[in-house]
Amino acid sequence: MEQRRPPEYILEIFADPACVKDVVKAILHTIFFHRYFMSISPLTRDLLDLTLPAIDDVDLETLIDNRTAALVWAIESTHRRGQLAVQFFEKKRRKTYFFGKADEEICWEQWTLDVTLAMPRTETDVLKVRRAMTKSLQKAAFKIVNIVNQYKDHIPPITTTDQNPFPYQIVVNPKPAQGPRMGIF
Repeated sequence: MEQRRPPEYILEIFADPACVKDVVKAILHTIFFHRYFMSISPLTRDLLDLTLPAIDDVDLETLIDNRTAALVWAIESTHRRGQLAVQFFEKKRRKTYFFGKADEEICWEQWTLDVTLAMPRTETDVLKVRRAMTKSLQKAAFKIVNIVNQYKDHIPPITTTDQNPFPYQIVVNPKPAQGPRMGIF
């Protein structure tokens, strides 16, 4: 049985070295705010004259910090471009021949942040880049809100009482066409 490819939403992000980490973190928090199906303590964060949603969760914040730092390092050590993918998975039980049952994680949605680092040289460039960053961040936030409000049919039903019904991962510079993840429990 061939699995269908999950929807992938691509967000173009533009930032300078001073703000790239904060911009990426703001976008990740906005995605998780709308796709985190657990009890949350909502927060707001101000960045570049915009107020964006955030989640007060220590584990998620640590993961976002670690992956954002890895992305920034990768961008700065390469050609000023990088990607970050947020993938959400559905756990499915499947029978195996040796151990009885195994969980299979199937990706049902992926968000890809395509990040470009700007290197302003003059004071005029700094102002232009700041306006472009604000516009990029606002456009990405609106795109997230529009997508989560419009495309809901692909979200699997919650069939578990686990605290987190949909595992997720954040991947720096992902390889294309990743298949299902499997784990034996």
